[in-house]
Amino acid sequence: MEKLVPRANQAAFHRLKLTKKQLLTKNTFAFEFEVPQELKPNFRFDAGQYVTLRYASKGQVVQNDFSMTSAPHEENIALGIKIGSDESSTKDLYYDVETGDYVEVSEPQGRFTLISKPHEFRTILGFAGGIGITPLISHFKHILHQEPRTRLFLFYGNRKSEEIAFKQDLDALVDKYGDRLQIYYFFSREEAGDHLFQGRLDEKKLHLIINQILHLDDTDEESTIWDAVDEVLICGKGEMIKSLANACYNNGIPKKNIHFELFQEYNEDIYPVEKQFPVIENIAVEFQLFNNTYVTQLPNNRTKLLQQLLIQDFPVPYSCKSGICGSCVCTLEEGEVELLDNEYLTEKEEKSGQILACMSVVLSDKIKVNFDVI
Repeated sequence: MEKLVPRANQAAFHRLKLTKKQLLTKNTFAFEFEVPQELKPNFRFDAGQYVTLRYASKGQVVQNDFSMTSAPHEENIALGIKIGSDESSTKDLYYDVETGDYVEVSEPQGRFTLISKPHEFRTILGFAGGIGITPLISHFKHILHQEPRTRLFLFYGNRKSEEIAFKQDLDALVDKYGDRLQIYYFFSREEAGDHLFQGRLDEKKLHLIINQILHLDDTDEESTIWDAVDEVLICGKGEMIKSLANACYNNGIPKKNIHFELFQEYNEDIYPVEKQFPVIENIAVEFQLFNNTYVTQLPNNRTKLLQQLLIQDFPVPYSCKSGICGSCVCTLEEGEVELLDNEYLTEKEEKSGQILACMSVVLSDKIKVNFDVI
């Protein structure tokens, strides 16, 4: 079934030719699409973004988002894709589509991006789990190409060494940029020579990384590498993101410098909610979605807006419920909400009235929002 997307969030699709298909591990593969000259402007992108593929699976049309591994200076659109199970639509995608075939590909989307600073000395860390490596490859290739003064550290977790996706690409980056790039592999179901590299990437592992890898800084004898960290990129499952993001924050990295991308649905807040709100009961709600107007009532504001609408079985779009993906962005037309931490909206967008339903606590007895206009 095709994924429902509000009109305001819809991206344009174009048919692109598949020029490369490669099985990377037992359950991951790479696709590469050629972008014709006339569509180059439509497919300009920033490192860390994704595209949506529209394709047939088991007699239905499906849409799925996939992060790009290509960097902006490269010609084609390259993706890394995981086959989740034998019933996964991505398995059909791999076996049904051959090089030379055309696939519907959306124009680039997403905000898991960084501002390029080619004239600054920066230290950037990346944490990836499994197929979460894909947008980090895009970021790292772009930064190494654009920022000659930036050094990068990548911490990449998998269950076993045989499951490392894009190992050859990562090795090639180290060979070319070994003076500025260090990569460390961690395994949760395979013994490693050093106990440091055995186990999941989480808060406890981060403390070991800080003390055993990011300690002495050759560029500044009075501080550590961790003290010099400017940005942190995290991509993987929700529990990994939550653990690492909070550990980074609790060890001194500001939230605005911690960026994350979620690869599976996740229903919890990434950071703890620290504010207390007055309880409001019997809240009247009106909202527009898919060109329809809905009216309902919320019993109170103890639960955020999106979650309450989903409980009432309204078809509100979402992917993360954690303020990361932007699927539930809408415009507040009447009433008041408190927008909690989010990784998506800019300050300018917030001032224009945009909110994320998944991160909004209602603070008035009546509210009106529009998912079709942002």
